[in-house]
Amino acid sequence: MIYERIYYFSIVFGLAYMRMKSTILSKATSLILMVGFLLLFTTCLDQNEQRISDILEQEDEYSFSCLGEVVGRGRLIALTDYNSINYFLYRGEPMGYQYEKLKLLADYLDVNLEVRVNSDLNKGFEELNSGEVDLIAMGLTITQARSQRINFTKPHSQTRQVLVQRKPVNWRKMKTWDEVESHLIRSPLDLADHTVYVQKGSIFASHLKSLSNEIGDTIHIIQDNREIEELITAVAEGEIDYTVCDEHVGLVNEKYYSVLDVKTAVSFPQNIAWAVNKDCDSLKIEINNWLATFQESPAAAYIYNKYFHSPRHIYIAKSEYHSARGGKISKYDDIIKEISAKNGWDWRLLASLIYQESRFHPDVRSWVGAFGIMQLMPNTAQVYGVDSTSSVEDQIAAGVKFIKWLDRQLPESIDLPEERTKFILAAYNVGIAHVYDGRRLAIKYGKNPNVWTDNVDFFILNKSNPKYYRDSVVRYGYARGEETYNFVIEILSRYEHYKTVFEN
Repeated sequence: MIYERIYYFSIVFGLAYMRMKSTILSKATSLILMVGFLLLFTTCLDQNEQRISDILEQEDEYSFSCLGEVVGRGRLIALTDYNSINYFLYRGEPMGYQYEKLKLLADYLDVNLEVRVNSDLNKGFEELNSGEVDLIAMGLTITQARSQRINFTKPHSQTRQVLVQRKPVNWRKMKTWDEVESHLIRSPLDLADHTVYVQKGSIFASHLKSLSNEIGDTIHIIQDNREIEELITAVAEGEIDYTVCDEHVGLVNEKYYSVLDVKTAVSFPQNIAWAVNKDCDSLKIEINNWLATFQESPAAAYIYNKYFHSPRHIYIAKSEYHSARGGKISKYDDIIKEISAKNGWDWRLLASLIYQESRFHPDVRSWVGAFGIMQLMPNTAQVYGVDSTSSVEDQIAAGVKFIKWLDRQLPESIDLPEERTKFILAAYNVGIAHVYDGRRLAIKYGKNPNVWTDNVDFFILNKSNPKYYRDSVVRYGYARGEETYNFVIEILSRYEHYKTVFEN
């Protein structure tokens, strides 16, 4: 598929380029390689767009969760679980095993990605079948009962269910591993008369019920509203004795908590997959097409190893800036929240702006002279009484005052709050004068000057084009509009992630 071909050709091109440096190949050879890459890239794009177009033409109408609706709205709405593996934020940036795969799928479909989280699988299935979401991207075990409710994609992996239990208190001091083993359950038969907590709505409860029947004794099953990683933590901390999870999840968490043991299997290997709406085949077919290539790719192996084998992932998961465990975006969260509350701004939006500007590093300076955590220009900073030596708190306060000033410069006719926010962000990046130019161009070309999206944003995006920046209605000339256009999109996209994970 498109991104796979580009991935492979990038490797070939990179190796060829390295060899060019060592063998001093001609400029003509270098040019041929570059042209070849661009031609392949363009061809792949055309083939991908034509293939999706052909599929859409074969259908007369689409449910809310079908391919036609996804492509038409330009956005894939995916539901996943929020935990230290599948989807989380680290130092303000969205990450995760399922998230990275979803991003690649969205790129393949040439749409944006919207991520939602829900730990209640039954509600998730309802949202899927009502069309609120297009896809559930989790490790869903394929069962006959579930197949009556949802439409599974092809399996993306296999796993088995394992018992999560604690090693004995003094296990490190025990002389032999056999002594440790003597305190652990190694056979499902030994679960008789024990209490096992499982995530409510998961497949684990029904499987344990079947297991209880098979061993001819009672396994006490408590369905808990907590997510599986919360239950695993409860086992590690001694709050409960046992839970059940998929093996790959257990192995990762065993690295977080050395006291845990996840070696006891309580099921045979089972296929796991994603799911789409029960009546939607077009999206399922397209996802299966993507999975068939992706699963054999280096990208698939890289992403899997990144989250299930890399020591760095363990380091990240233990960080206070891991949202699912440490619960912070940055070390300045408290300052951002306090200043935002005083000024009526959503702290998550301000945090996203700060991330965009400085990645929360207060000592950075741009090539044009902007400095600090808010990347204020020296003249602007002087107006608000700060400089590069000012505290982070003072710099953020100055940045918010500047934001409030920009808000006051915009006309009241921009009355939709979401659109007004976009204008403010654009003005923060490129300056209010260029935003005024964009509004004047919108009026001239019959667009709405009070709406950013699909109206004024087009003219800001093209303000590096002589056709527009030399127009008679433009007073402030050239601007690097593409940077501003992406600035607004990226901040608001990240803001959506922050809203998903953090309460206001």
